[in-house]
Amino acid sequence: MMFRKVLIVDDHDDINNGVLHVLNAMGIQNIDKAQYCDDAYLKIKKAHLEEDPYDLIITDLSFKKDHRECKIQSGEQLIAAVKTEQPQLPIIVYSMDNRLQKVRGLINTHHINAYVCKDRKGSAELTQAITSVYLNTLYLSPQVANALSDKSDLEIEDYDIELIKQLANGRSQEEISDYFKQNNTTPNSLSSIEKKLNKLRIQFKANNAIHLVAIVKDLGLI
Repeated sequence: MMFRKVLIVDDHDDINNGVLHVLNAMGIQNIDKAQYCDDAYLKIKKAHLEEDPYDLIITDLSFKKDHRECKIQSGEQLIAAVKTEQPQLPIIVYSMDNRLQKVRGLINTHHINAYVCKDRKGSAELTQAITSVYLNTLYLSPQVANALSDKSDLEIEDYDIELIKQLANGRSQEEISDYFKQNNTTPNSLSSIEKKLNKLRIQFKANNAIHLVAIVKDLGLI
């Protein structure tokens, strides 16, 4: 046996067709597709109410904005909504985003069942992920397999990641302060940024800002 009814959520036709091919090759024929998260959510809710629920969702995280106004604008928001109402519904994320922090958050907060990276081996890994999830086993692509490491280095906030990203983009601490003020990111004073960077350098055992950026990149956090 295998999953009976699957929903693919992705705004790219070629990706949708690629996932469809993987599912068909596994003998799964009852498949629906959605290119907007709002549509996916309504399909999932309708199927559940009609007592003909999906037993697997495969979704991207990033969806390009267009003319249509959407309430649910990202895969993560969709996952949060679905898992709140149907916590046992298996969800596989199929995404280009290979940041360990993102994967870690999705597993710990939303309890996703697999995370597959879109790359040359994506289709093969997706096949493995579907089988693993069917057997109630978490699956992670090799690129993000360290997402659940116990290392304290991974305990880093979104603010910290954005701060290090701005460093990586070549901005000085003064420029980062101005950038944060323009984007309503807090704390944004020069002194608070200096303190946070010093704390991060100690946490990651970095010699300087350049070394800090290199370490965080190697860990896959940015």
